[in-house]
Amino acid sequence: MSPEILWVIAQATRDTVIMVAVAIAFGSLIGIPLGIFLATSKQGELLALPAVNAALGAIVNAARSTPFIILVVAIIPLTRVLVGTSIGTAAAIVPLTLAVAPFIARIVESAIREVDPGLIEAARAFGASPFQIIRKVLFAEALPAIVLGLTLATVSLIGYSAMVGVVGGGGLGDVGVRYGYQRFMPDVMATVVVILILLVQGVQSVGDRVARRLNKRLRHD
Repeated sequence: MSPEILWVIAQATRDTVIMVAVAIAFGSLIGIPLGIFLATSKQGELLALPAVNAALGAIVNAARSTPFIILVVAIIPLTRVLVGTSIGTAAAIVPLTLAVAPFIARIVESAIREVDPGLIEAARAFGASPFQIIRKVLFAEALPAIVLGLTLATVSLIGYSAMVGVVGGGGLGDVGVRYGYQRFMPDVMATVVVILILLVQGVQSVGDRVARRLNKRLRHD
């Protein structure tokens, strides 16, 4: 491959890392609180707002069931309002965030529901408030599982980022289509695939390591 193509691939790799990192950050800011609320707001639970829980749960389910490529096209007007364009790395962050936030919410909800109910009763016996129980018991105990869930979400986003490149989102997916497919350059396509695999392996390795350390710390405490 020519130095020019290598430079394009390097820039696309940088764009992919940026869009995934920003999307997982914004998605976590939305998804983690939403997941905590969904896990603690059913009838008889700590926050007990069943009507709101059902409404938010329906919205989350609808968002998760929408195919990503359809979501990208459907929210183009919103993307233009937020970032001023519907193409490029900045524009890709909007659908990536909206796709990953409900996924994170369900992951967090599931992780929190796995916490031993006996810990909640013990905290109540000591006079802890609902928000203290959520912060110091539920979230703390579920943190290793949440980290693994965020790792899975990040891996999924890497795949989504390649898909959004097909519709002008930039990144490695865009390079794979424009050079590897449209210009019949299989070496470029192979390089893009290898880089995506390495990104996934790196994220998974780091996430597993962090989760193991958190697990060991919880057991030690």
